[in-house]
Order: sequence, then structure tokens, then C-alpha cells
Amino acid sequence: MSETQRERSTAGLHAVWAYLRSAPGTYIWLAMLLASTIFLSHLSPHAQEIFLGNRSTNLHHLQEDPIRVLIASAFWLAGGGWPVYAVAYTVFHAQAERWLGTLRWLAVLLIAHIGATYVSEGVLLWAIRNGHAPQSAVHTLDYGVSYALAGIVAVLAYHLVRPWRWVYIAGVVVFYGVPLLIAQTFTAVGHFTAVLLGFACYPLTRSRSAPWDPAASQLFSRFR
Repeated sequence: MSETQRERSTAGLHAVWAYLRSAPGTYIWLAMLLASTIFLSHLSPHAQEIFLGNRSTNLHHLQEDPIRVLIASAFWLAGGGWPVYAVAYTVFHAQAERWLGTLRWLAVLLIAHIGATYVSEGVLLWAIRNGHAPQSAVHTLDYGVSYALAGIVAVLAYHLVRPWRWVYIAGVVVFYGVPLLIAQTFTAVGHFTAVLLGFACYPLTRSRSAPWDPAASQLFSRFR
């Protein structure tokens, strides 16, 4: 490797490290999700079910030990694979944390994660009491980071200038609303609730930097 190549490689590593440090909460969380994913891969399917069941935000655990499971459930992935979440966290979580700041970013994701969990499980409780779901559903597995992600995806709408903001909002509503129309599952209710909670976090965005205009970006200008 030539001296020029080494300098470019070093500069590239410094740029990557600087980007990671600009969103510490996002990438610490992502690293923990990688560790938990590797850990689960060494368990049998039956052991995984038992292990995750003890960390599930189901109706039983929300009544018995809500704080523990609300925290614990946010460190395990429910499908999709870690690389998919690595991309999603970089595209959405990292951008939101850099824009809002770590504390406000954390507030949004907690509002979405906790609020959507209680609303979705409340819907499930209603279904059980009205005979639309079996009593055993109180132990249904419910864990993962997707509610928090949905809330962050939604709040990023305020990082865009109009009319791009309305296009983005329409896309988010369609993406999360169609599954709810097709199948009224408690997880679909949870995801759409998280989106609404993310939109409701507008007050946390008011003092942030000016909205981004995609049309004024260098990437967009290359296609003009």
C-alpha cells in the first residue's frame, strides 16, 4: 500500500469514527443489539423462546414487572437480522440523534416504545376480554426495537422543509398504515401508534436546526 493510499485509509477511518461519535446513543445501542443477537444465536429455538419470554412486554409482565421488561425488551431483535437494523439505525436513528441531540432523541424513542407498547397491549387485553383472542394471549411474545424506530422515523418529518415534509409524512403513514388495514394485529396497532406518537413529539423539535431541503443538497443537484 502506497503512502497516499494509507493516508486515504486513515482519513476514511477518522471520518467513520467521527460519524459514529456524532450519534453515540445510536451506535452504543446498535452494538448491544449485535451482542444480544450473537448471544441468541447460540441458544436452541426452545431456549430462545423461554429467554425472550422472560423479557417480553406481554400483559402478564406489564402487570407484574413493567419497568424491567420495558427496558429489557428493547435490547433484542424480533426478526429482520442485525445488518438490516444497522442500516435502519444509520438512516433514521443516527440522523435524529445528530439533529435533536441525544437527550431529545432518547425522549422520542422512549415515548414511542413505551406508549405504543401499552396501547397495543391494551388492544390485546380488550380482544381477550371480548372473546376475540384466547386467554393465553396474555403471555404473547412482544419484544424488540421496532416501535422506537417507528417513532423516530415519524419525528424526522420535521427535519424536512415543506413540501418534502408532506410527501415524507404520506409515505410513513402508508408504510405503517397499510399493514394495520390488512390485519388488525396488536403489533400493527403498536407500530401505527408509535408513528402517531413520533408526530406528536413536534414540540421537541422546535429549537433544533433549520429543516433540511433535499432539493438544495449536492446529491440532488447532480441530477438536475
